[in-house]
Parts: sequence; structure tokens; C-alpha cells
Amino acid sequence: MIALANEPALFTGLVFLLGLAVGSFLNVVVHRLPRMLETEWQEQCAELRGEPGPAASRYNLSTPRSACPSCGHRITALENIPVLSWLGLRGRCSACGSRISARYPLVELLTATLSALIAWKFGFGMLTAGAILFVWTLIVLAFIDFDTTLLPDDLTLPLLWLGLLFNLFGVYTSLESAVIGAMAGYLTLWSIYWLFKLVTGKEGMGYGDFKLLAAIGAWLGWEMLPVTILLSAAVGAAVGIAMVVFIKHDRQVPIPFGPYLAGGGVVALFYGAPITRAYLGSF
Repeated sequence: MIALANEPALFTGLVFLLGLAVGSFLNVVVHRLPRMLETEWQEQCAELRGEPGPAASRYNLSTPRSACPSCGHRITALENIPVLSWLGLRGRCSACGSRISARYPLVELLTATLSALIAWKFGFGMLTAGAILFVWTLIVLAFIDFDTTLLPDDLTLPLLWLGLLFNLFGVYTSLESAVIGAMAGYLTLWSIYWLFKLVTGKEGMGYGDFKLLAAIGAWLGWEMLPVTILLSAAVGAAVGIAMVVFIKHDRQVPIPFGPYLAGGGVVALFYGAPITRAYLGSF
């Protein structure tokens, strides 16, 4: 432990390798958690209707083993090495040659890079441990929302409570700021949601967005909420306009806001304080 604390380069490198391994697991969570929740919802609906639920099958984050969706080939240990296996296989299944999405190694590299940056910035200790958990969860939420337009309570609510727990000891901000951040984060988007609905008669975002911003506020404090909201709104608007103009995205199809909130939260974690000081200093 003392060696890791005294050798930032070694610590950062080890965290990078850990991030690669965890990134591989995060790919599994992104793929399987929505399906697990859908099965659970179907079982609950069947129970309310007094009907037998769907046939029980073991499907969770560990069972069954990962397999090719095209041919069912079980992924071996050598084919599951983060990034390297995808490169060695040239992005294709070893059994049937079906293409393997480049998103898998990209998620692994994103997780590893952000984890290493956190380790380098905060050093060995609680700051890094908490920030890494925070960012890992944001990565999963961003990709699940991108795929399904869902931000599961199974992730957003534990993330919120975990942020309050860390700040019970003042790790990132005071407990007072964290509690206010959680309340203000939720109520800010809740108010925007209802104002937009009253004016247009449409729903502009989902309740998961409220909970995600509340979780970010619980981790970083209410002072970081303006930075997070402005960054996510600006990037989200730019991407949305580009999608409509350049790829003719149907305006009736919602664009998930969670990935932009998550990105704003990551930027606020690294640079929120200097951005806020610079913004206030401009006045």
C-alpha cells in the first residue's frame, strides 16, 4: 500500500489494467441488465394478472457464459482478454466470422483511461476509490440509456446513496452540500419536465434523468450542478441538431439525455471547480 501511495506512475498503471478488466464486465452489465429487468417486469405483470409467469431460466450477470449471438459459440478465456482479443480476432467471431461490435473494446478503453486519469489526479486513497466507482456507474448508465432510453433505478438510486455516504465524511464536498445537491438535482429537471409538458403537452425527458442528476449532486455537491447541466445541455443540443440535420433523425424519436448528463458529471468531477471559478470570475 505504501509503495502504491509513493509511486503514482505504478499506481496509475495498475488502475489502468484494472479498468480494462472492469470495462469488460461493464459491457456485460450494459447488455444484460436491461434484459434482466424486462424479465422481472414481465413476471410482476403476470403475477398481478394472476397468470403464470414466463418459464424460469437462469439469466443474470454471470449465467449463462457469454456467447456469439449469431452462432452461439461460447466465448473462451483467450477470446475474452480486454481489447487484445478483439484485435487478435480482427473484430469477428472465431467460429462463424460474424462481426463483433467495436463498442466492446471502446468501452474497455474508456473505462481504463478514465480510471487511470482519476488515479493520476487524486492519487492513492478514498478520493480515487469513490471517483472510480462513480465514473464506472456513469459509464454503464450512459450506454444503457443510449441503447434503451432507460436509466434503471437499480443503478441510479444506489449511486445517489453511495454519494451521500462518501460525503458523510466530506470526501468530495460537505454533507450539507451533497444533500442540497441531491434535492436540487432532482427538482431542477423535475421542474423543467413539468414546465415543458405544460407548454407543449409532451414529455421532454424521463424520471431517470432526474435521479441521475440527483446522484451527481449527491457526489459533487450543489455547486457543480450548473456546470453539469450547462455542459450536458449544450452538448446534447448540438448532437441533437446534428442528428436531425445530417442523418435526418426523426424528431418524434426521443434522444436519450442520460449520456450527456453522465458526460457532464465526469467533466465536473475533473474540472468543475476551475470552470466554476472561471465563469464567476468573468463577472
